[in-house]
Amino acid sequence: MKVGVPTEIKEDEYRVALTPAGVREMVEHDHEILIQRGAGEGSSISDADFEAQGARILPDAAAVFAEAEMILGVKEPQPSEVEMLRPGQALFTYLHLAPAPELTEGLCASGATCIAYETVEDSHGRLPLLAPMSEIAGKIATQAGAFMLEKPMGGRGILLGGVPGVAAATVMVIGGGVVGMNAAFIAIGMEADVFIYDKSIDRLRELDVAMGGRCSTVFSTTLAVEEMLPRADLVIGAVLVHGARAPFVVRRDQLAIMRRGAVLVDVAIDQGGCFETSRPTTHHDPTFEVDGITHYCVANMPGAVPITSTNALTNATLPYAVALADNGVEGAIRRDPGLRPGVNVAGGKVTHPAVAEGVGATYVPVEEALGVQRATNEKQKAEA
Repeated sequence: MKVGVPTEIKEDEYRVALTPAGVREMVEHDHEILIQRGAGEGSSISDADFEAQGARILPDAAAVFAEAEMILGVKEPQPSEVEMLRPGQALFTYLHLAPAPELTEGLCASGATCIAYETVEDSHGRLPLLAPMSEIAGKIATQAGAFMLEKPMGGRGILLGGVPGVAAATVMVIGGGVVGMNAAFIAIGMEADVFIYDKSIDRLRELDVAMGGRCSTVFSTTLAVEEMLPRADLVIGAVLVHGARAPFVVRRDQLAIMRRGAVLVDVAIDQGGCFETSRPTTHHDPTFEVDGITHYCVANMPGAVPITSTNALTNATLPYAVALADNGVEGAIRRDPGLRPGVNVAGGKVTHPAVAEGVGATYVPVEEALGVQRATNEKQKAEA
């Protein structure tokens, strides 16, 4: 299969979908890897590094999309990239479609089969391709929040860990998944007073053991969250519902009970955000203020550390990319059922129930949609 890797063009995105090590593995499986010129520069990977492992460098995105049978990406395709997708082509990248009806509509119209990293599952129902970026985003969330609490940045002017004789800041982490756990690890390491909220008692038990009792675990209810907000200096939103739009855990009217200059970091912003007042921001302009509360809502937090992120991403996605290239989408799904929920769009239809609900579309099972796509492809070949 010809596998294409275009340069990421979303603002402040420096990652690339494949490392030279990933190229080498794909080439070992007899696949041809097409890399857009300069695609790896943001991650300190040169074209020569890719070529040394067997990749072919193409001059621009149009050339990559025109020749490749499967496109590997990092972030969701931008409008100019959606226009270059074609029927029968596969797209494998982060999509986050539930809060993005226009993008979903564009992908359906393209006729491509679109597989989202963030909804691929392993045998235990976990999200193995989301996990590495969630780990990074969780750690960045605490770092960024600590910085934004400084007075010149508009924060309260409080040091996260305090000093002897002066109390540490209070950090509230809402959501005890991969993001929340990593955010809490860093906050604990910075000697903050940390509280983790989750709706699963079993998960809270796991976190209590993992953290060695160094933070408080709290069963998450509307009242429990509301009672802590007046004390919190930093609130990290780390709520995830597989494939779906994130629920609001802090409402606009609740900002009034918070301390002026407190900071909200919304790691769920890719899925629509878990604070009612959130909107996507960028690394160059990361914050805005609502009712005296600083909001940090960067939609691609791991993009700030692309060397770490690119390598971590390839480590996770490579086995799945190889399987898709070796067996095609349908064959790969038969071999690994965890890929099935990864297919969000196929045959012009939305094939993930949570995405369909989020964008107001009709849900069509993956197998049915792929059958429609296969029949269409065969008809087009016959006509040609």
